[in-house]
Amino acid sequence: MIDINARVQRVLQTGVVSSRHLSGGCIGDVRQLALEDGRNVVAKIGNGSSPGLAPEGFMLNYLAKNSSLPVPDVLHADDTLLIMSKLPTSGAIDHEAEEDAAHHIAGLHDITSDHFGFERDTLIGGLVQPNPQQKSWIEFFRVHRLMYMGRRCTKSGRIPSNILSRLERFCAHLDKWLAEPSAASLLHGDLWTGNVLVHRGKISGFVDPAIYYGDPEIELAFTTLFGTFGKSYFRRYDELRGLKPGFFEERQDIYNLYPLLVHVNLFGGSYVNSVDRTLRRFGY
Repeated sequence: MIDINARVQRVLQTGVVSSRHLSGGCIGDVRQLALEDGRNVVAKIGNGSSPGLAPEGFMLNYLAKNSSLPVPDVLHADDTLLIMSKLPTSGAIDHEAEEDAAHHIAGLHDITSDHFGFERDTLIGGLVQPNPQQKSWIEFFRVHRLMYMGRRCTKSGRIPSNILSRLERFCAHLDKWLAEPSAASLLHGDLWTGNVLVHRGKISGFVDPAIYYGDPEIELAFTTLFGTFGKSYFRRYDELRGLKPGFFEERQDIYNLYPLLVHVNLFGGSYVNSVDRTLRRFGY
């Protein structure tokens, strides 16, 4: 068992005055710490399972260095302990915050790469997210998002083999609905409500990223899955970057198959039925 106070004092050279638990954290315990030097920080304490917390620190640092997206400063990161600056929070995601979020995410998506994927594998919800760099988005999404996560679901016994077979048949025809985007955009990768921090009607930060370069529509779709953002967000994003016809009608559900499969891996249950319904909707 990690002595969190002693670890923090050793790496930050200051003692811990108080500690309280925060919600969240797929990999380990999350706490807000008040330090003797007056700072408030957030510490994640790993539970010893692979892949650990270091990749999250890397992803936050990458966003801080390569984008203007507001993220917490990483003060320390290893596989068992991640310490970040505490960002201010007050209030929920309202219309004003949605418009501000659209500004930040549109700016993030303006950062592009020649290849889809990333320089290394990343994480989503504590699960490894493979990122071999490829020129084709459809092939990347087929192999390294849908089929990778689908096979992982089957291996863990979360979904039956017949659903995997249907997913494979569906994936063989993705080009019926999807087109290659003009560029690979930098994505946060895990934009659900709990990862968006708001303070006085503005976004104070985005946390728990799952970064890679991909089609920005997969990021837009994920924000609809759990109601993270609504009309104000999409209206402003459309003004800034444009939304292509057919996104809400078809591609939104196709792209949400990936986070659904992630949630099947993590939680099972009703998410399996959601995958089943989406495949049936497209004839598989």
